[in-house]
Amino acid sequence: MDQAVTPLPVKEKLPFYRVLYVQVLFAIVIGGLLGWLSPTIATNDWVKAMGDGFIKLIKMVIAPIIFCTVVSGIAHVQGAKTVGRIGMKALIYFEVVSTFSLIIGVIVANVLHPGANFGGKAPDAASVAQFAKAAHEMKSVDFFLNIIPDSVVGGFARGDILQVLLFSILFGLALMALGERTKGLRSMIDELAQGVFGVIGIVMKAAPVGAFGAMAYTVGKYGPQALGNLLGLIATFYLTSALFVIVVLGIIARIIGFNIFKFLGYIKEELLIVLGTSSSESALPNLMRKMEAMGCSKPVVGLVVPTGYSFNLDGTNIYMSLATIFIAQALGFHLGLREQLAIILVAMLTSKGASGVSGAGFVTLAATLSVVNPALVPGMAIVLGIDKFMSECRALTNITGNGIACAFVSWWEGELDRHKLHLIIGGRENAAIAEPVAEP
Repeated sequence: MDQAVTPLPVKEKLPFYRVLYVQVLFAIVIGGLLGWLSPTIATNDWVKAMGDGFIKLIKMVIAPIIFCTVVSGIAHVQGAKTVGRIGMKALIYFEVVSTFSLIIGVIVANVLHPGANFGGKAPDAASVAQFAKAAHEMKSVDFFLNIIPDSVVGGFARGDILQVLLFSILFGLALMALGERTKGLRSMIDELAQGVFGVIGIVMKAAPVGAFGAMAYTVGKYGPQALGNLLGLIATFYLTSALFVIVVLGIIARIIGFNIFKFLGYIKEELLIVLGTSSSESALPNLMRKMEAMGCSKPVVGLVVPTGYSFNLDGTNIYMSLATIFIAQALGFHLGLREQLAIILVAMLTSKGASGVSGAGFVTLAATLSVVNPALVPGMAIVLGIDKFMSECRALTNITGNGIACAFVSWWEGELDRHKLHLIIGGRENAAIAEPVAEP
């Protein structure tokens, strides 16, 4: 029988200071003030460790959550064709929406010309050499081979999402083929998921501490002086991302049957955690739980959300197209229609190939620049100092896009529970988010 998410009883309303998203918001503000007023304290190793430690705690449970969710979801599906159909629909959606995100970045850059009359310092090729080298070594074939782990435990040990996802899909298909003989094992995996979600509940109590440390260190290290003449690019990027979320994702949400702003309110805790930590992975487990709670089927959640973290990077796509044209404008290069079409085509490929690479956004940018025009690669140094301020917006857009992708594929598949959707997103009941439990 399919898994269900049972709403918990309505709880007494908590004082505002005990609400998690309020605590995270205050922590972000206080951390930013500390980084601005006392950068020496803010860049202390122990302050940095607060943010890094929280992200590590979240990453600790990502692999088990993906394994349990995907295996349980697939094992309860009636046929392998359903799993393949969900995966194919997800990939089609990813490619179509990614194209829109790249096109919007190109259009905005051409309309606003953020790099025109740039007065910043000349680029330093040495400062971006490591990213250019990583981009040169990055090959599509290596990316696909890297999806296959060296051993079953290898993907879990490294926390490689795609490797864990591949093994989970295969394991889920095996349980599905064996049928009732694996009923006990499926029940055990469902119970294991409950335990891991319990761990997440404990870890999330440290979210304000992690957000405080990450924000304080970021502002303390890079500071307002890192912005300089690049405020225009930052503002343009945030504006473009907001335009994409409100217009493109808003239209998709409306097709499904809900309002994008109500959805953003529904995942506000996850968005604030991402804002504080600059990592969309920090909210992955809770996003999966909330998408299932709002009516998305378990197989769709298990397949679409983890895969989206490598194949549905809307914020990263906007950043690449916008930053590429900004650098060209700043260095005085004119990019014609052919070059700008090349940006879209190349970025569609490189955004997948850099998944899992440290500094993936910058590696992807280096790969895109080197194909469009190698002379633009040194210009990466112009945006190197503000990349950290851009990463928050990239992560926020990515997680929002993955949530909408999950809802859309569930709707497309006919597996979206309308009652739960309107109950949760419609706001007609102030119910707590449920723990996912199995029906008897």
